[in-house]
Amino acid sequence: MQYETLIYAVENDVATVTMNRPDIMNGLNAQMRLELTHAFQHTQEHARVIVLTGAGRAFCSGQDLGDRKSAADLDVERTLLEEYEPMLKAIYDCPIPTIAAVNGAAAGAGCNLALAADIVIATESAVFIQAFSRIGLIPDAGGTYWLPRQVGFARAMGAVLFAEPVSARQAQDWGMIWEAVEDEQFHERVLSRAKHLAAGPTIAYRLAKEALRQSYSHDLERQLELEAQLQGEAGRTRDFQEGVLAFLEKRTARFEGR
Repeated sequence: MQYETLIYAVENDVATVTMNRPDIMNGLNAQMRLELTHAFQHTQEHARVIVLTGAGRAFCSGQDLGDRKSAADLDVERTLLEEYEPMLKAIYDCPIPTIAAVNGAAAGAGCNLALAADIVIATESAVFIQAFSRIGLIPDAGGTYWLPRQVGFARAMGAVLFAEPVSARQAQDWGMIWEAVEDEQFHERVLSRAKHLAAGPTIAYRLAKEALRQSYSHDLERQLELEAQLQGEAGRTRDFQEGVLAFLEKRTARFEGR
């Protein structure tokens, strides 16, 4: 697929997907949503980790409100069900690790787009804004799902009702993101993290994601059963054999993602 709104590159098993509409702070239009869905559904064939970031000074400003002639032309419910849901599920269900490299403001749906990734790394100058109430809407794009699970009910409610910017450091302290990094070190840090995951046990990562996510709906007994089932699958991989051998030989494991 030839992308019109994204820059797509793969190097050393790391795929970088860059939202490329910097003139409007990478606002999400229908074309970008379609292309992001495709990229996350197919990148696993070419890479072992995906980094999602934005071109220019912002990560993503959310829905491109200029994508229709007027607000009345935007069928919000249809757009969320038919365009946002496939995109978010493609990111969330991606079998390889995903990193949102938040290089600037992440607002509205752009904030929740970042939270759909497995790991969020942000520059210290980045901000996260649940901006929906500013235009008379509720959080969407998964915000009401991810935010309370990551920061707790009280902080989620405050962030939603006040729609105030949350700094990257504050987001890190709240548990909304993995880490905030000094701007000058940001790209090097993201690349280092991505390379680490790209060299890791890919199947084990997929199974770990599944186990953690299902834990929200399981009691202890069911979760222990799931752990045993998924660990059995991990234990049959070549990476497990290599990991044990590397441990015994006191060397770094060379995982193949198989």
